[in-house]
Amino acid sequence: MATKGNIGVTSENIFPVIKKFLYSDHEIFLREMVSNAIDATQKLKTLASVGDFKGELGDLTVRIKTDGDKLIISDRGIGMTAEEIDKYINQIAFSGAEEFLEKYKNDTAAIIGHFGLGFYSAFMVSKKVEIITKSCKEGAVAMKWSCDGTPTYELSETERDDRGTDIILTIDDENKEFLEKSKITQLLTKYCRFLPIPIAFGKKQEWKDGKYVDTEEDNIINETHPAWVRKPSELTDEDYRKFYSDLYPMTDEPLFWIHLNVDYPFHLTGILYFPSIKNNLDLHRNKIQLYCNQVFVTDSVEAIVPEFLTLLHGVLDSPDIPLNVSRSYLQSDQNVKKISTHITKKVADRLEEIFKNDRPQFESKWNSLKLFIQYGMLSDEKFYDRAAKFVLFKDVDDKYFTIDEYQKLIKDSQTDKDGTTIWLYTTNKNEQYSYVQAAKDKGYSVLVMDGQLDVHAISQLEQKLEKTRFVRVDGDTVENLIRKTDVADVKLTDDQQTALREIFESSIPAADKTEFRVAIESLGEQANPVVLTQSEFMRRMREMAAMQPNMSFYGEMPESYNLVLNADHRLIKKVLDDAEKACNEKLQPIAADIKGWEARQADLREQQNKKKHDEITEAEKDDMKTTNERLDELRSQRKAILSEYAAGNSIVSQLIDLALLGNGLLKGEALSNFIRRSAKLIK
Repeated sequence: MATKGNIGVTSENIFPVIKKFLYSDHEIFLREMVSNAIDATQKLKTLASVGDFKGELGDLTVRIKTDGDKLIISDRGIGMTAEEIDKYINQIAFSGAEEFLEKYKNDTAAIIGHFGLGFYSAFMVSKKVEIITKSCKEGAVAMKWSCDGTPTYELSETERDDRGTDIILTIDDENKEFLEKSKITQLLTKYCRFLPIPIAFGKKQEWKDGKYVDTEEDNIINETHPAWVRKPSELTDEDYRKFYSDLYPMTDEPLFWIHLNVDYPFHLTGILYFPSIKNNLDLHRNKIQLYCNQVFVTDSVEAIVPEFLTLLHGVLDSPDIPLNVSRSYLQSDQNVKKISTHITKKVADRLEEIFKNDRPQFESKWNSLKLFIQYGMLSDEKFYDRAAKFVLFKDVDDKYFTIDEYQKLIKDSQTDKDGTTIWLYTTNKNEQYSYVQAAKDKGYSVLVMDGQLDVHAISQLEQKLEKTRFVRVDGDTVENLIRKTDVADVKLTDDQQTALREIFESSIPAADKTEFRVAIESLGEQANPVVLTQSEFMRRMREMAAMQPNMSFYGEMPESYNLVLNADHRLIKKVLDDAEKACNEKLQPIAADIKGWEARQADLREQQNKKKHDEITEAEKDDMKTTNERLDELRSQRKAILSEYAAGNSIVSQLIDLALLGNGLLKGEALSNFIRRSAKLIK
């Protein structure tokens, strides 16, 4: 006799809420239905293992099929009595799995459900849901439960030959895609490919008479015993590589892997792979798949592993990771933090093990490991402490060093007069070849720092290492890169230095968003006549700005270079001598006037500095204005004379262009002029 009743909910609007908000993606319903079937089967196996079920287990395959507008999920698991249906189905959020786990906590196999809401995800895609079930208990009567998406259900006795449960979903018109074979296959592969009980969907096919036809063999869509649930001793390197290629088809082989198997103080299994990482941080993210007792949950694992570890690939599986009712987002609790810390430690341990046991292999794969390790050191303090033992630096001769090894190597030769150890580096040893060679000729070691995160790693190491500074080889003249003594005085008068600056400044080709400052130093007769350097601080700020939006101010600033003239070089001396011969007759009276007006300016400034601003008379202000204007006029005259001279001096332009060419800054018309001028000079 049929009975009718009301489902125990607190709101008449519970089903619209379930339909719209229970899960972020409607496709999750299939995962929940299959998970429930697996749970029912696992419960039966547990009962049999402890002697509470005496019957034959037989074929435990979970089967999925379609029939018209119906999707049917069938199992031969524990089944339900009328009382159990009333308790576990009619009362929303009373989880049968929780009660079962408590009773059989010492013997149970993996039980997936935690919240008792998974079954009701079926109503997101169904206009009617039916359950036909028969308990495994002796003498049980088969029962049929049906509901059309309202709080009203119908429960009656029915016929079923065997124990287990059929869930029959009548798919509504808006979700017909979930009746398509391709869609079902896609979802089963995504969510259920590693579930521990065989899942059959349709039959395997073979090619016959020009088409695919079904065979008699079930199409099992899952691997019930994936690599991560097996013991490491059972697996070969080939097994690990095959599992990786199954997870990520058409990708390069992984570098290394870590097999996780933790029982205390939390449960965690999994395999994490180190992929080959080059220069794109985002391309490889979200490749770790999170499972709960072999049910796929998500591939967004930022809450369970530190951010830098999201660059790894692989699988994590833990029943101790708390999930919200939709299993779509991770909640943060102490277990999560412990798991995160453990994974970080295991990754560091594995890298250190490889470094110690097979350093040649570690070095050969450093280019792929570098980005990952640097990212970890920058973002996780504990990982930095571990990785500082095995992070490597490569020099221009392709030799590798740890931090300690390199400090010992350069301590004597690359410590400046203030006791600071200078780490020289190049970001492109071909483009900066002349600077690299000049440093090597001095007996210095030069590192290659051309990675995406190197500029950040450099700043971090300068903070961590005592009295250590990084300088790019083109950051200054080679004599000043590692200053052993005080700077040598330039043996030129102020007027001579001013003349040289204005001669060279007037001849520098204009470049977009680029500024040049001419400096004069005493570098020795054998050093180059002109050297182009770039401020280490400003260049680093610009490089960081390219990766950090909050530093965009630096990114908008123009590139700034120093054009350093070697006052000791014969060509610079020649330019100055020629300029004095050609221009002194015109410059001397101007220079004398400038000195007179500068003296006048100094006197006025001294007088006005003794007064408050409101005590300075208009006449005094006008006097200062006239003096400044006259000085500007005279300096402009001087600059025009020297610029005219420079325009006719091919040596000046050639020296500047050579410096620019050596830094890849000579382009367009300026490069064309340089080539024509070079041809004339050769003649």
